[in-house]
Amino acid sequence: MSKKSHITTYIVIAMILGGLVGYACHTAFPDPRLAKDVAGYISIVTDVFLRLIKMIIAPLVFSTLVIGIAHMGDASTVGRVGVKALGWFITASLVSLTLGLIMATLMQPGSHIGLPLPEVGAATNLKTNAFTLKDFVAHTVPRSVAEAMANNEILQIVVFSIFFGTALSALGERGARMAGVIEDLAQVMLKITGAVMWLAPVAVFAAIASTVTTQGLGILLTFAKFMGSFYLALIVLWGLLTLAGMVFLGKRTFTLIRLIREPFLLSFSTASSEAAYPKLLEALDRFGVNRKISSFVLPLGYSFNLDGSMMYCTFAVLFIAQAYDIHLPLGTQITMLLLLMLTSKGMAGVPRASLVVIAATLNQFNMPEAGLLLIMGVDQFLDMGRSATNAVGNSIASAVVAKWEGQLAESTLDEGEGGIGGEPVPLHKPDAVHA
Repeated sequence: MSKKSHITTYIVIAMILGGLVGYACHTAFPDPRLAKDVAGYISIVTDVFLRLIKMIIAPLVFSTLVIGIAHMGDASTVGRVGVKALGWFITASLVSLTLGLIMATLMQPGSHIGLPLPEVGAATNLKTNAFTLKDFVAHTVPRSVAEAMANNEILQIVVFSIFFGTALSALGERGARMAGVIEDLAQVMLKITGAVMWLAPVAVFAAIASTVTTQGLGILLTFAKFMGSFYLALIVLWGLLTLAGMVFLGKRTFTLIRLIREPFLLSFSTASSEAAYPKLLEALDRFGVNRKISSFVLPLGYSFNLDGSMMYCTFAVLFIAQAYDIHLPLGTQITMLLLLMLTSKGMAGVPRASLVVIAATLNQFNMPEAGLLLIMGVDQFLDMGRSATNAVGNSIASAVVAKWEGQLAESTLDEGEGGIGGEPVPLHKPDAVHA
């Protein structure tokens, strides 16, 4: 069995053991305060793992994106790839948001929930004024690249990297030495990634155990209708994403799904899309996507193509409206969808960003923001599904754009190649490709 298969197996085992240990701790420590303290110590490993991921994300995104742009050759190529990627992202966003509205309307998860509703004026302690169009546009441009990297502002890092890579490409031979240094930096970061990822199973165990210790498994039964409805909607979204992939990639889409199973599990179990980023790059390499495409499209996707998070926004807003018996006319729902198209962009890297976006939307349409208190208790479990869906959507988007650009080679099906802890995957593949 390959190293990759071993790691995937370990992650699955860690999820099961984490649930069992968490349930045992929840039973042994019935006092919520004590359970929270115990969970805090258990989650230390997860916190360290996610910090390590955040430590490498900024230099990894910068180095791979700059090299990808530099090897594209000219600004027109960068612009063409960017337009194709954004076209896919906007379409996927509309589909995800619309699907959330449709599924919530059909299944009515908020009707007759049998739970006491929070008082309308109850505070959620979420800042809801951070997602205006004016602030978003201004926020896309970094005041300082050092500040953007320190805060892991992916969208700002992408903007700077586009300028840097385009300028480096324009230098031609004079920029070759700098390009070589940055390409070496990318290889170093990939090597560090290989070492960090060996902690993944332990981090997954701690994340699941910590969550179940504080929340218990009983909360899953209490919110079974809401959670079940949402995960059913996610399954439908996965099916639509796979179908869209098949339109352009054919049966190879299933190969891609198989190759991304590890980053899928990793993002699901840690409830972090960032944790899957390095492994998505490797999976796309093995699928045959030229690194100059994946290193450009994937970071953009992390800011503009969070399919699972966007679907959750519309789903959760309708759930809260149904819980408080608030009727939303079709026109209002369409307006809300268009508003979320803007406010949901660039929310990567913001803690509990989906809740902040939902709170802002509730406030905009005069619905009780306190309704968020209904779902905060299970948000961690829902965030797992959202993060995993984001990984699926961004990997399919990268592969499709590569196909459009003629930069999709045959798959490298030997999953041990470039695996965790192994030699880094080469940054660039030959340009003579075939689908």
